[in-house]
Amino acid sequence: MKTVLSADKQSPRIRSKQKWTRYLPVYLLMLPGLVYFFINNYMPLPGITVAFRNFNARQGIFGSPWIGFDNFQFLFATQDAWIITRNTILYNAAFIVVNTSLSIFLAVILNELRGKMKNFFQSSILLPNMISTVIIGYIVFGFLSVESGFFNTALFPFLGLDPVSWYSEPGRWPFILILVNAWRGVGVGTIIYLATLVGIDRSFYESAMLDGAGRWKQFKYITLPLLKPTIIMLTLLAIGRIFFADFGLFFQVPMNSGALFSTTNVIDTYVFRGLIQLGNISMSAAAGLYQSVVGFILVLTANLIIRKIDRESALI
Repeated sequence: MKTVLSADKQSPRIRSKQKWTRYLPVYLLMLPGLVYFFINNYMPLPGITVAFRNFNARQGIFGSPWIGFDNFQFLFATQDAWIITRNTILYNAAFIVVNTSLSIFLAVILNELRGKMKNFFQSSILLPNMISTVIIGYIVFGFLSVESGFFNTALFPFLGLDPVSWYSEPGRWPFILILVNAWRGVGVGTIIYLATLVGIDRSFYESAMLDGAGRWKQFKYITLPLLKPTIIMLTLLAIGRIFFADFGLFFQVPMNSGALFSTTNVIDTYVFRGLIQLGNISMSAAAGLYQSVVGFILVLTANLIIRKIDRESALI
């Protein structure tokens, strides 16, 4: 009887050890990612205090004098504060809407293709995302250059139109930046949505076709509802970055032209220019903290709203 009881007491430990041994390869595969995540995301956290100090490299992070919220005045006490905040939010909102719509559209089209053509287009739409922003800036310059650009030297003369001074007319750049960002970033979203579409049971579409549903009704009543969790997840992640801007897109593509600052200057480029001119690391840290906190609040708010509407579609 005692032998049986002792065996029963040891069985949970044995099972736990067997489970650990079974998943050991998975833990080993996960270890490099966890180490990277810890080094890049958790070890720098004490540096947050730089945003509240007058940082001095000789004194170090914790030896520098504490000045409270004085660094945050760098963002809010200037006449450009409203402009850079407006530009950052509106551009990112436009990126979310345009890129999501195009990604879903392209994913649906790719899902209908078969064979080598599908593989070719998948690779093609991902290629721009792998190109350096510096190179993209010069590609755009090749099209928009006043003296040697394709539009001014070839296309516009052929159409009988006058040349355009692209880098001195800020009103045109919201459309240019949205177009360039879509060309560069829509591929990643397309692949994610395509992976979701591939997992949808084809019997849903077959049943809909038997009931006489066309392509539009299949998309509206089958594809879109099944894509909804993925759309919500990616949108929430994008909302978390709505106060962050692609520095290369807004700095390199407009070629840092001062005439375009009213429509191309965002928080990231403003802080960079201020850091170059003033050399104040604490102000840059304050801006980064401000962006992170606001992004975190926006994600929680958006998730709360979604949770109220549809609990199952919420991210957390």
